[in-house]
Amino acid sequence: MKKLSPRILLLIIAFLICAIVSIVIGFFNLNSDGSVSWSFIALSFIISILSLLLLLLAVNVLIFKKIQTLLLNVKNFRSQSDYPSVLVEYSPNEIDNLDSEIIAWATDRKNEFERLKKLEVYRKEFLGNVSHELKTPIFNIQGYVLTLLDGGLEDPSINRNYLTRAEKSVDRMIAIIDDLEAISQLETGELQIEPERFDVTHMIKDVVEAQELKATARGIIITFPEETKPFFVFADRFRIRQVIVNLIVNSVKYGKEYGETKVRIFDAGDNISIEISDNGIGIAKEHLPRLFERFYRVDKSRSREQGGTGLGLAIVKHIIEAHNQSINVMSTEGVGTVFSFTLKKA
Repeated sequence: MKKLSPRILLLIIAFLICAIVSIVIGFFNLNSDGSVSWSFIALSFIISILSLLLLLLAVNVLIFKKIQTLLLNVKNFRSQSDYPSVLVEYSPNEIDNLDSEIIAWATDRKNEFERLKKLEVYRKEFLGNVSHELKTPIFNIQGYVLTLLDGGLEDPSINRNYLTRAEKSVDRMIAIIDDLEAISQLETGELQIEPERFDVTHMIKDVVEAQELKATARGIIITFPEETKPFFVFADRFRIRQVIVNLIVNSVKYGKEYGETKVRIFDAGDNISIEISDNGIGIAKEHLPRLFERFYRVDKSRSREQGGTGLGLAIVKHIIEAHNQSINVMSTEGVGTVFSFTLKKA
């Protein structure tokens, strides 16, 4: 059953009140012969109705018009916001509309507040991570330089060794800054994707050959089926090579010794899917949602020993998303990890 609006309900109640009041007045003003004066009752009823209409008109002007103005202001305020509004089903009366708008506005404010709190936590965490990542090579460089200044420069047994170590720390700082700049450019759209047609199968074979030496040092075998047919994609050649290198290098770095890294390509209709898997130690379930965050490390001590910047997977995600494609990760502790992403067929 449709709910009556406050205006209609008010009119019905007022009509009944006017009728009752008119009848009561008529009974108190009987004719000279003691009969009920229906003409007097009718006149009283008409006067009451006219008074009521004038009252309602005043109420409409003084109250409902102000509610309509307030409702319009709320709508305009929400429509100009940068966040998605909550959809409201409007009813024909202003009070319900205003109530719905206020509830929706409050919901938006709450969601915005929660989002800002999460961003603030992320900002603090990010600044702490950047500070920590940069402090480590800076302190190393400072230690090497102070040792050389304190007399180590004249000692041939340590001067070249310490200068080489300082150079490695400088390279690490440069790598972190370069990666941060790349992420920033990808996020703001300053770093433009330059798509072209190329054979991604040939690219993967080149990357596998280039990483075989590092893999052999850890007893890891990288396999890519020789019979894999050419797959031509439309993407940024340099950036996609960066993605494949990063994923294979991560698999070799963090896979278990004497393990195996597999690279495979699958036909996925209009896209192709590239899968890089290993039989390493795997990643705990609670780490997977944050794996592509900047500086997020599953095993902090081991990751820093390996020399990574902690930005590789974040860059990979941004590059794939810049191609309007997706990247996924599945992992089971003690079994291994699988990274897969899609590219548009040429």
